Amino acid sequence: MNQHTTQAEGILSLAKEVLKIESAAVSALSDRIGDDFVRAVQALLACRGRVVVTGIGKSGHIARKIAATMASTGTPAFFVHAAEASHGDLGMITREDVVIGISYSGSTSEVLAIIPAIKREGAFLITLTGNPDSPMAREADINLNVHVAREACPLNLAPTASTTATLAMGDALAIACLDAKGFTKEDFARSHPGGALGRRLLLRVQDIMRRGDDVPRVSPDTQILAAVQEISRKGIGMTTVTDKDGKLLGIFTEGDLRRLIERVGDIRPIVIRDVMTPHPKAIYPEALAAEAASLLERAQCNQLPVVDHDGHLIGALHFHDLMTAKVI
Repeated sequence: MNQHTTQAEGILSLAKEVLKIESAAVSALSDRIGDDFVRAVQALLACRGRVVVTGIGKSGHIARKIAATMASTGTPAFFVHAAEASHGDLGMITREDVVIGISYSGSTSEVLAIIPAIKREGAFLITLTGNPDSPMAREADINLNVHVAREACPLNLAPTASTTATLAMGDALAIACLDAKGFTKEDFARSHPGGALGRRLLLRVQDIMRRGDDVPRVSPDTQILAAVQEISRKGIGMTTVTDKDGKLLGIFTEGDLRRLIERVGDIRPIVIRDVMTPHPKAIYPEALAAEAASLLERAQCNQLPVVDHDGHLIGALHFHDLMTAKVI
């Protein structure tokens, strides 16, 4: 066995051990949580202000992530750096707030220094510590124990399993609140309007459809060559066919044109009503753009007329419009 193989095996063995240790640390939490966790969630649900999450060092990074997760799942929250709190940021905390203080040792001086001010203000204090007998845990209204048997670091020094367990506990709090509040996918999308999920759940057909003169349309008596010209002018590979009241009667696509030429050769005498596809698939303007994408995929086509509930043509949608809007 060469040195490279031996080194690779050592790397993989250590990585697997890290994952096992951290997995065991998180798993142990599920056997430990109980009434205190329920009370913590109830306090968060009853909060009339904001949830303020604080910590320093690695715990500060975890605190920032927990605050972000809560904020995006229906529990208004923000992060305050424990050291900055002692220099003015304590003014962000009010008696209406719930404070979550994070320190694995439960003895972090920067967090301990601000607890008296938090208590004087009257904010509710939840702590996440690895030592239920620590100073922070004793000062808290509720302490959640995130103790781990050991760190995943071979030296048992670098915060690894402990930070993973703390983050998992924060996720458990956030998701328990999400569920209790009846938070939905639509609620999530509203706080993520720039993301893919937000676009899929908030963007409507009417937001991206083509309108007015950009919508190809001809009457049923139109000669086929004039219809082809309309297809070329509007550039979405089809034209709709409407009656004098603007109701959608049919559709004729570039694919229909190719198949027609192969079948009959000379198309000049043909009138569009005789070769259009009647009663084509269409979509309402208030439908989600994601629904339009699904309909196009199922129908294996690239274009959709948009109609009102009386069947009048009001717009058109092309596959590329959905791509441009990043719905697909």
